[in-house]
Amino acid sequence: MPNQLKRPDIMFSCYAQKSSEGEQFIPSHSLGLVIAGTSEIFIGGEKFTFSDGDFRFFRRNQLARYTKYPPAGGEFKSISINISQEILQSISSEYNLQMEKPNHDLKGLALENNSLLKNYIDSLWPYLDGNSAANQALVDLKVKEAVMILLQTNPVLKDVLFDFSEPGKIDLEAYMNANYKFNVDINRFAYLTGRSLATFKRDFEKIFNLSPNRWLQKKRLNDAYYLITEKGWKSSDVYLEVGFKDLSHFSFAFKKAFGKAPSRVGV
Repeated sequence: MPNQLKRPDIMFSCYAQKSSEGEQFIPSHSLGLVIAGTSEIFIGGEKFTFSDGDFRFFRRNQLARYTKYPPAGGEFKSISINISQEILQSISSEYNLQMEKPNHDLKGLALENNSLLKNYIDSLWPYLDGNSAANQALVDLKVKEAVMILLQTNPVLKDVLFDFSEPGKIDLEAYMNANYKFNVDINRFAYLTGRSLATFKRDFEKIFNLSPNRWLQKKRLNDAYYLITEKGWKSSDVYLEVGFKDLSHFSFAFKKAFGKAPSRVGV
């Protein structure tokens, strides 16, 4: 699996304005609660919408697009608990819990708002106080508690939580055509399609007759050209939509490809 920055196990998010953060790789299973506002998440063609008081679960190793909307005059607020493979392997060993049958269809799940989950969230606030340093052993216990609550309230998650397999080799052409707008590095695409980096590059060039980086840029720029010329989008709105990280890089690449800056196309 490619290197990645470790995310906090327990996170509190707060946004005062609409947050179109575009995309996210979900490296760990995640339990969360929307406290205020609305969150829209798109994963593998499915749309998930969560509002005030909604609990949700997402499985690991997925690419997601999301937008967070604060309530009128307020702030979007949420809590997320990230469940690492190390924690799950510890629980599996301690309680002899194993996956019985793979469940690859479940991408996300709306959870019933029950007293176990509500009381659990209330117990997290001391760990979210920025003025106090949380003991990692105590944080690990809170994450383990989240897993046990999920197993009791949603038994279907057992075959998801204790599936320790890595992504298998899948149809590369179909996957890339569905996910090329996600601005993740080539290592990530290789991992998610069940390949080493060398095998990914070799398979990719056989299929597309271009290197991954050249194909991705060409595909994204063609999308951008269409959105600007046919749909009237502004370049400041297009670059994130098609998978560029910053406007200046997008503008430079666009001008090199089409001979004009995106702001000058059609003028």
